[in-house]
Amino acid sequence: MSHRTRIKICGLTRAQDVRAAVEAGADALGFVFYPKSTRYVTPSQAAALIATVPPFVTTVGLFVNAEAAQLQEIVAEAPVSLLQFHGDETVEHSVALAAAVNRPFIRAMRIGNTTLAADLIEYAQAYAAGSHLFSGLLLDTLVEAYGGSGKVFDWSLIPKELAPQVVLSGGLSVHNATDAVRRVRPFAVDISSGVEQEKGIKDAAKIRAFIAAIRQADADLNEL
Repeated sequence: MSHRTRIKICGLTRAQDVRAAVEAGADALGFVFYPKSTRYVTPSQAAALIATVPPFVTTVGLFVNAEAAQLQEIVAEAPVSLLQFHGDETVEHSVALAAAVNRPFIRAMRIGNTTLAADLIEYAQAYAAGSHLFSGLLLDTLVEAYGGSGKVFDWSLIPKELAPQVVLSGGLSVHNATDAVRRVRPFAVDISSGVEQEKGIKDAAKIRAFIAAIRQADADLNEL
């Protein structure tokens, strides 16, 4: 069975960046609905961007400690197909939010110095038991701010049995993308700052180079 890593480009704010990501072969596009983020988009801005996305490309909404009513308003205007919870949401809160808009969700787990492999397995099992709408964990680096960290964590913490189900994030770039896929073999990768000219402004050449690096890693794995 051939290996194909899915790719999400996150923090999109401009139509030309959405187009560049789609043309380069991205599987998913992320829109940040956290007002304190420099990559924040309003629901109306996101709706306009989502309207340009072709079929079979997943649109993802990133939320931080949102309330159900707020989430319902946003999704009603900007109909993302997948939710990404990146704050302090508990299992119960995440489940209730996803149910409020009937959308599948992924939960970000921020990896710190004290995180254990067993913690990741326990976390995934708790969310899976809580809702059929749970789609998996996104693993990022623990920093003070919410949202993407732009920093790499210790990939060796990821249990091998969990790796094929996770989305790997945190400090990815064209320089470490191939190594990340070869070492971790995640289901998907998520990148934002690593393909930017500046915060919220993507670089089409970096997007193409990153996706090419991931595809090269896939090809190498399929030759083994």
